[in-house]
Order: sequence, then C-alpha cells, then structure tokens
Amino acid sequence: MFFATQPLDMKLFIFANQIFRKSWLDQIMPLISSAALLWVIILAATAYGIYKKGPKILIVMLVIIASMGIADFSTGLIKKTIGRVRPVNSLPLTYFREDGQWQRRPLDFKPLKEKGNSYPSAHAANSMAFALMCMFFFRKLRPWMILLPLAVGYSRLYLGKHFPTDVLAGWIVGICVAISVWLIWSNFIKNKIPDKLRI
Repeated sequence: MFFATQPLDMKLFIFANQIFRKSWLDQIMPLISSAALLWVIILAATAYGIYKKGPKILIVMLVIIASMGIADFSTGLIKKTIGRVRPVNSLPLTYFREDGQWQRRPLDFKPLKEKGNSYPSAHAANSMAFALMCMFFFRKLRPWMILLPLAVGYSRLYLGKHFPTDVLAGWIVGICVAISVWLIWSNFIKNKIPDKLRI
C-alpha cells in the first residue's frame, strides 16, 4: 500500500463502524450492501420498463448493466495495483458480519493480511454508475437515485469492509465510467439504433 490511512479517514470510519451503531442499522446495512438487492432493483426496473415501454427498454438496461460491468472491472484493476487491506482485516475493534452474525475484532487483533482489495470500493463504483446512468436515461428519477450509492457507500463503512476514501474513490470511478458510457452512447451509438427501438 503506497499510502497510510489519514486521521480524518480513520475518524470517519470509526464513527460509522464503531460509534454510530443501532440495532435497526445492524439489520438494514447488510441488505443495502448486498449485490442481490441491486440486481432485484435492476430486474424490477426492467420488468416495469417492459410493461411501460415494451421490449425496447432492454437496450437501455443493457447499456446500464454494461456501465456497471466496466466500473467493476476498473476497480478490480486498481485494487490489484494498490493492495490496501480492508479495515476488518487490519484494525482492532472493527465490527463486521460473518456467517449471519455480528462480531468484533479484539483489542489485541493483529492484521491478517499484508495485501488486500479495499481501495477502491467496487460496491460504491457499481452503485454510482447504475444511479447516474438511470438518471441520464430517466430524468424523472433525478435526484433521488443518488441516494442509492450514498446508502451503499455508508453500508460498506458500517460493515467494516472499506475506509471512507475507498468509497469516495469508488464513487469517482463510477462517475467517470457513467459519464464516459453516456457520451459514447449519445454521440456514437444512439443514432444508429432504429427509431422503433428508442425510448
């Protein structure tokens, strides 16, 4: 890891993971952080879109899913280069969930790994790419879709999976990917699609 965790980064993580804990958050945060939830949202949105607009909505959903795939792939490349260890594997007193149970690292906890895949957060990148692409395609969703990546990002701190800068970096990757995909779609692909397939 080429950088050390800065004091503000650490303070924000400790606040989210160790200080501001509630029993109802213990139940909700694993759900928000679940990739399955995002796919349920995608499938529900696709089904609703087909009901309202017909099969042509599938093209839009494929573009949105492609942006998420690119964001996920990009974060994977960066993670391999940087190798930052997740808080759950590097910090004592970190709360985490394993096998359906909340646990906490002991005060004398020793780091389990020398290299990890904490930076940047793929969950943050994927959810941000998804939210922005939805807002680009469906203007009525603005600005509410931005709440999704914000909630997902916070859940990653709460679960001990990431530091705040991991989440921030993930959001930046998601934003860059979404804007790039939207520009390619708008300038090179959209006009080549038959009118009857456009939404």
